[in-house]
Amino acid sequence: MNSQNIYILGIESSCDDTAAAVIHNGKILSNIIANQKIHEEYGGVVPELASRAHQQNIVPVVDQALKKAGITKDQLSAVAFTKGPGLMGSLLVGTSFAKSLAYGLNIPLIDVNHMQAHILAHFIDEEGFDKPPFPFLAMTISGGHTQIVKVNNHFDMEVIGETIDDAVGEAFDKSGKLLGLGYPAGPEIDKRAKLGNPKAFKFSKPKVDGLNFSFSGLKTAILYFIQREVKNNPNFIEENLNDICASIQYTIIGILTDKLKKASKETGIKHIAIGGGVSANSGIRQALKDGESKHGWTTYVPKFEFTTDNAAMIAIVGYLKYLDKDFTTQNVMANARLKI
Repeated sequence: MNSQNIYILGIESSCDDTAAAVIHNGKILSNIIANQKIHEEYGGVVPELASRAHQQNIVPVVDQALKKAGITKDQLSAVAFTKGPGLMGSLLVGTSFAKSLAYGLNIPLIDVNHMQAHILAHFIDEEGFDKPPFPFLAMTISGGHTQIVKVNNHFDMEVIGETIDDAVGEAFDKSGKLLGLGYPAGPEIDKRAKLGNPKAFKFSKPKVDGLNFSFSGLKTAILYFIQREVKNNPNFIEENLNDICASIQYTIIGILTDKLKKASKETGIKHIAIGGGVSANSGIRQALKDGESKHGWTTYVPKFEFTTDNAAMIAIVGYLKYLDKDFTTQNVMANARLKI
């Protein structure tokens, strides 16, 4: 096989975004995402609506990805897809399409762990972005996951800390809902936090042993805080929204960085990478950068478009697995609770 002509189609359908990307020898040629706006009015993802939207979007998204990459489907070397974790109905759409396409083209099929892909997005060839050396610590933060992972090589990963209840993305969204912000609330809180005082209101950090996280207690503390203050002043949220957002974000960032500092000290690893949708948060990115001078870290933050759910990260994993000839069969099944 000519290593200079490996084209992998990546397909991502784990939640509410239908995405397809084409990678050529580690370099992304296209990365197309169809967002599902319908969930905004419900304040969260509705699984049945998500899977129906994937069915509508997947053919045009793949077609657009191939056209933007400037290739035909017959030039593809393999098809990579998200096996899990995620919403089962959504995963089934991507899995079924990928299996059918690979079978029809008689090319290899490659299954991808969504959470591994968030970490391996750092290995996409992108000008101006360095790739972390092994071993490194990866913090994956999203709507459904909060983990610290020790990465020994591309496919040797060990979860050394994770949330025992809510994920960090849920903490942002549920806090935003209490404040009357839209869904997803994370970007709005981040925007308003830049205008507020992060120390205006103090929220206690949960005490969790080891490297694990907990956000349910913080969510409850914020609920009681809002209820108490609004009772005293019905206009409290409106008058203090930026400060509230800044204080919530400051507390969440503190929880994350405290655990990262502990993980770095315990493992002796100073190379720190982040991934997942919440890693798009500017405050978290800045805190990680500040860690370089404060803690002697070397930090790695992926290109913005590779942080949220996307198919480019699926494609890079597909490419790395293709080089290892690590293929799956037509009997492969989606797994909503797939672990790293």
